[in-house]
Amino acid sequence: MYTVLIVDDEKNTREGLRLSLEDEFDIYIAADIKGAMDVLKNETVDVLVTDLRLGADDGMELIDKALEIPSNPICIMMTAYGSVDTAVEAMKRGAYHFVTKPLNIDELEILIKRAITTRSLQEENAQLKKQVEKEFTVSNILGKSPAMQPVFETIEQVAPSRATVLIDGENGTGKELVAKAIHNLSGRPKSKLVTVHCAALSPQLLESELFGHERGAFTGATEKRIGRFEQADGGTLFLDEIGEIDIPTQVKLLRALGERTIERVGGNQPIKIDVRLLTATNKDIEQLVKSGEFREDLFYRLNVVRITLPPLRERTEDIALLANAFLKELAEENGKPINELSNEVMRSFSAHKWPGNVRELRTAIEHGVVMSNGSKITLRHLPAVLRNGSSTPAASHATHEKPAENQYNLATAETQLIGEALAHTRGNKTEAAKLLGISRRTLQRKLKAEVHG
Repeated sequence: MYTVLIVDDEKNTREGLRLSLEDEFDIYIAADIKGAMDVLKNETVDVLVTDLRLGADDGMELIDKALEIPSNPICIMMTAYGSVDTAVEAMKRGAYHFVTKPLNIDELEILIKRAITTRSLQEENAQLKKQVEKEFTVSNILGKSPAMQPVFETIEQVAPSRATVLIDGENGTGKELVAKAIHNLSGRPKSKLVTVHCAALSPQLLESELFGHERGAFTGATEKRIGRFEQADGGTLFLDEIGEIDIPTQVKLLRALGERTIERVGGNQPIKIDVRLLTATNKDIEQLVKSGEFREDLFYRLNVVRITLPPLRERTEDIALLANAFLKELAEENGKPINELSNEVMRSFSAHKWPGNVRELRTAIEHGVVMSNGSKITLRHLPAVLRNGSSTPAASHATHEKPAENQYNLATAETQLIGEALAHTRGNKTEAAKLLGISRRTLQRKLKAEVHG
């Protein structure tokens, strides 16, 4: 049974409400703020019904205090001094509703039950949202497919440790996102995450980048340089494309891991470091070990925990989830009122093999956002490989439409102009209508026709 606290300085009123409501609810009563707060601090109260005037006390103040406690109740204000201003003020303070005296008991009972139902739905929705976020997201990595669940579990398990982690997978699968997730969920999220893309640097430059150098260490070293290991001290260092590191640099890296010290190029002074190392590769690193291109002892140092990211073609359940997340992000970023992917687009996405994985999907959505001038991305807004590569009948039909039928008619020109106006005004329909020289109502009608067309 739900609990209701009645607060009124008139004894007859609070006792009368207790008698009228106690068959449906557990009732507590109080005459002032002190008595009410004693109940609220010691009992779980679902609904607070308080008078506006409580002798020397103010019912508005009681609402403020009640809403500050962790298990705050639903608040309903009652008063003989009913006015719109009072009602608005009560709502601003967080009250669920406002009733005037003399009270209609049946209406008050219905109002209390409705308030409890609303609260229950809000709590249920919040719980479901948390559950969905837990199931589908780990530190901004989206995925509900079975292939991603072991990845999520490993990230959460390994993040608080100091273990080195080797992340492997094809290009575009999100290896850097995994590194960021591990760092964010570790015990050092406020410290630095320093990233080095090893494949982008020559061996000499990479050694200097990682360990730093002293002035005069080599031609062009005119100033002392602090390396990435020192920059990441106390935090996390992520080495992407670790398979590209040459053997001499691998030796120095192995020493840094074993002794937790480094030496700058051209220096001889050991420098202590406290760094969590994460690495990634898109190569078969075991094969590199077998061929002598990667040191076996370093491989074992790096491969304490292994996370293998599945390609997008093996997690097709995530395509719609990822596509809609990218659409929301990129539409906002580009100031476009796009909020939908057509059925033909989704069929094309399902049929595509995604050699570029998640990165390719994001690029396709960005292309669609840039090319669309309406509220929806259709097949003609996608890159050619997706327009022509789909095997679905609807997609094939769309790709063989005559350009003249799409490009040289008034309806298409009007749609494009409306889209440009909305993009220019960042979705403000009133301002877009002014630019177009039409009324807002006419613009709304045209947009509705486009959506249903």
